[in-house]
Amino acid sequence: MAKLNSKWLKRLGPGLITGAADDDPSGIATYSQAGAAFRFDTLWSLLLCFPLMFAIQAICARIGRTTGSGLASLLKGHYQGFWFYIVILPMFVANMINVGADLAAMGDSMALLTHSEERLWFVSGFGVFCTLGMVLMPYPRYCSILKWLTLTLFAYVAVVLIIKVPWLAVLKTTVLPPLRWENKYLTTIVAILGTTISPYLFFWQSSQEVEEIHLHPEREPLIEAPHQHPDAFARIRSDTLTGMAFSTLIAYCIMVATACTLHQHGVTDIKTTAQAAEALRPVAGTFAFALFACGIIGTGLLGVPVLAASAAYGIAGSLGWPNSLSHRAREAKRFYGLIVGAIAIGVLMNLIHIDPMAALFWSAVINGVVAVPAMIAIMLIATNRKVMGIFPIPGHLAVLGWAGTAVMLVAVIAMFVFMLK
Repeated sequence: MAKLNSKWLKRLGPGLITGAADDDPSGIATYSQAGAAFRFDTLWSLLLCFPLMFAIQAICARIGRTTGSGLASLLKGHYQGFWFYIVILPMFVANMINVGADLAAMGDSMALLTHSEERLWFVSGFGVFCTLGMVLMPYPRYCSILKWLTLTLFAYVAVVLIIKVPWLAVLKTTVLPPLRWENKYLTTIVAILGTTISPYLFFWQSSQEVEEIHLHPEREPLIEAPHQHPDAFARIRSDTLTGMAFSTLIAYCIMVATACTLHQHGVTDIKTTAQAAEALRPVAGTFAFALFACGIIGTGLLGVPVLAASAAYGIAGSLGWPNSLSHRAREAKRFYGLIVGAIAIGVLMNLIHIDPMAALFWSAVINGVVAVPAMIAIMLIATNRKVMGIFPIPGHLAVLGWAGTAVMLVAVIAMFVFMLK
């Protein structure tokens, strides 16, 4: 049994990290807002998202493992250059904004925990820490640290365990939700969809599969070594399923925790993750507050590098630059320069006092719009035998992938309808 568990844990990697990074501080803010405002009435949306996010992330992983190339490089090599302008460049902008918002949440949380007024010092410190870790640390060690950081998200499971939860009502509302046809409610559903199915995760997971090929000499792209496909696809399936299930569980716990504490005590308007953490203190106790705040910092340390690296993968891959965390900084100067630039701009956003929540709103708008053409591009690649050889995605993944694309298209249309009202 111990050997089985050890083997299973070793198979976890890109999918687990991707799922955990999905619950970054900006995602925590969205889930906290949903729980505080609508109690349990938005939990059903996570059940909808789970199979769709699993399918699209598994497809991205299969693309990277099969071709040995990231999404951006494949778009450059096989499709027209306009994808750079409608997917890659907007994603880079959205990621920089997200980095700034995540650093702001981390700085606010540390200031709360230490009773300090120097939040900008914390923001800058976290930015420097993430940058140095990515630039100076060897990829295998860096990847190992990211895997360990996923454990910080269990803080939200712990919060749920120490508060009183009416589980019968939670489960009933999850399965049979009282749908509301209100602007704020529908906008929140759109925000949840945009938070859980994000373009930067597509580029991250496909590129991480390529990194894993570099890391393990025995692995080759499947189009060159087709005999490796049974183990490769089985690993991708279990890794991605675990990662997306973990992501969904944490999001569910955050919604339940804020619903049972903040909403229960009349706190229904949450603007930031730090506000959510601080509001927990009087209603759920200091321990719950501390767990919530520590979770924000931990997932931020995971999310910021993923956001910065996925943006760099996109730009560098599109321009044909070397783009691998397995390279040393001097071997891929422009790639690492993009990572440093994305984090530096995120820090600068806070130093010049740009409203992180307003910025996060526009980031969500950009991500929502970019997700649709990005998912269309992914599906075109994944079903193209000229790219995938004898390994185009199977029918069930194709159905789920196109279904996810359709759901995101509807969400984007709904988002613009709400914005115009």
